Amino acid sequence: MARPTGTQSASTKSSKLAATPYAISRGSPLPLGVSLHRSGANFSIFSKHATSCTLVLHAPSAKEPLTEFPLDPHFNCTGQVWHAFVEGIDPGVQYGYRFDMQPNPDPQVYRYDPKRVLLDPYARVLSNGGAWGQYRPGTRPYRNGVVMENHFDWGSDQPLNTPLVDSVIYEMHVRSLTRHASSGVTYPGTFAGLIEKIPYLKQLGVTAVELLPVNEFEEADTDRVNPFTGEVLLNLWGYQSTAFCAPNTAYSSSRADGEQVREFKRLVRAMHEAGIEVILDMVFNHTAEGGADGPTWSFRGIDNPTYYILDPETGKYINFSGCGNTVNCNNPVVREFIVDCLRYWVTEMHVDGFRFDLASILGRGMDGSVLKSPPLLESLAYDPVLANSKVIAEAWDAAGLYQVGTLPSWGRWAEWNGIFRDDVRKFVKGDAGMTSALATRLLGSPDLYLTSAREPYHSINFVTCHDGFTLSDLVSYNQKHNLANGENNSDGSDANYSWNCGVEGPSDDPAVEALRLRQQKNFAAILLFAHGVPMILAGDELGRTPQGNNNAYCQDNNISWVDWRMAESHAGLLRFFQHMIAFRRRCPLLRRASFELHGEGGFHITWHGVKRMQPDWGHESRTLAMQLTQLHDDGSRDDLHFIANSYSDDLDFELPQVSEREWFRLVDTAQPSPKDIAEDGQEFPLLSQESYKVRVHSLAIFVGK
Repeated sequence: MARPTGTQSASTKSSKLAATPYAISRGSPLPLGVSLHRSGANFSIFSKHATSCTLVLHAPSAKEPLTEFPLDPHFNCTGQVWHAFVEGIDPGVQYGYRFDMQPNPDPQVYRYDPKRVLLDPYARVLSNGGAWGQYRPGTRPYRNGVVMENHFDWGSDQPLNTPLVDSVIYEMHVRSLTRHASSGVTYPGTFAGLIEKIPYLKQLGVTAVELLPVNEFEEADTDRVNPFTGEVLLNLWGYQSTAFCAPNTAYSSSRADGEQVREFKRLVRAMHEAGIEVILDMVFNHTAEGGADGPTWSFRGIDNPTYYILDPETGKYINFSGCGNTVNCNNPVVREFIVDCLRYWVTEMHVDGFRFDLASILGRGMDGSVLKSPPLLESLAYDPVLANSKVIAEAWDAAGLYQVGTLPSWGRWAEWNGIFRDDVRKFVKGDAGMTSALATRLLGSPDLYLTSAREPYHSINFVTCHDGFTLSDLVSYNQKHNLANGENNSDGSDANYSWNCGVEGPSDDPAVEALRLRQQKNFAAILLFAHGVPMILAGDELGRTPQGNNNAYCQDNNISWVDWRMAESHAGLLRFFQHMIAFRRRCPLLRRASFELHGEGGFHITWHGVKRMQPDWGHESRTLAMQLTQLHDDGSRDDLHFIANSYSDDLDFELPQVSEREWFRLVDTAQPSPKDIAEDGQEFPLLSQESYKVRVHSLAIFVGK
């Protein structure tokens, strides 16, 4: 069979491209996506049900196609993969695909439209990216994939492989961290701006940043406005993916095609030089194509019933994600795509791990049923390329499936521990009967992870995250205040387990403000003392407040941006976080690698209450005291003593004996800064070794010396 050839139209193209005739040959089905070679580029894309496929090429910045190559269904198709090699392709050329199916037995299921040019799921750069918020719903111009080279000088960069047990994770949003005028960075709201904040992160002491989605997503996915200001609302958080392998152009200080890739790589390299890992929040449970009336970017027009879970009777989208569609994650083709995508971020972008949004969907079968041994989760657990990458699950979905502690893990998957969040919130706000629950959370949640052949470090402990109240709002509001989102306060969770300390919202009462500050320190101390891996929400260490909005996903303004002036106004709180993180990092007693009590050189836990050796596990209990002891082979020992008082009055707690050593106070959250936490080696001596008064709603930690 003669090989089809094509020559571009010179009338609308640059002189360089116009002088280059493109010749098409059969090409190869693997690898999927675009592979650049010396003489051209190989294009490969899957579609099971399409009967025709056309490769569309664009010159940079040209709206109309440069040329189109209808692919021969026999010559340019192997199995269900369409492919072609195009000679003479240079980096910068844009591409997309048209698909059709004739005859089409059910257009609702097989949603082909040959007039529409679709994105390659494997595209690593999208064209025509604008500045953040430049486009409103329905106004964004066409976007194509871009043929790009991957050259980048990584120097000696390599994975840090920080053990999970030693990690302290900082969850943050790239744009929000530096968008406020007070950030002082050259390129606010970008990867480059974040690079400028690395010294702050290093001083804080965190070992990893967990970035909300940084791949291409559709921020203009809503026509709602802020009812108070008339401001058009955007999807700030980024949980509306359009391309999973392409960094977001709006997060780059330069929006030229390919610069977003290079700038992200510079960010990762700079983070690694500072000893900080980069973990990406990946949203494979749904896409920005939404429900039946949503836009078609890619997957829906390529092979709708392969990429999405559909009702077999009606052909409608099954919506376990709450966002209109559910990705068919355990279809073998989709599973391979997800693995390939993650491998790309690890091998080409050098990222260190992933957090999976609504990860329970990743465990649903092609009919939506919950699988006992999901192939995708198993593939990610055992993939050799991802073997050293951190894999963290948000172990629930929007359809009510809650799998914290029960998500199939193969001893590999860590989980956001939502039960830790809820139990700690309840105890600190003063709910009765939470003492036993707090004790279990402090030990790394063995009720959840010991039974699934995992260890304490598989529990990602958090009190706050992007979704819900910040730490400041957790102690300042009893109810959510989301009217600015334009949904009549119907969005966001009502289960906040928060306490406003006597006044709803801002207060000028010194007693209320003092109590709120104490409660924030209580939360921080518990989080960083507990076994497991602590995760801190960006800005909590500065007292950041979204003004009671517990679902600020659409608030690209001061509600979401970090105000860096608070580093001065809340210097005491920032100092407390810094010193608690530093204490955790130098104290092996807080970083247990195993649930085995006596398997780590003589590790012991002793429970106390107001009286020595008399813990109060009762239904009305609001206090807990715990002693951790590590006995060493040389006869030395390490001792820590932890006391939490959520009772409505001050209490005197008897102190246990520590051989011939004495207790020194490391933390007392009732004390003003800098007496609230001691620097290393400067712990405060006690007036008595017999007892210590712990004030109402406060916490104390002691070290044996």
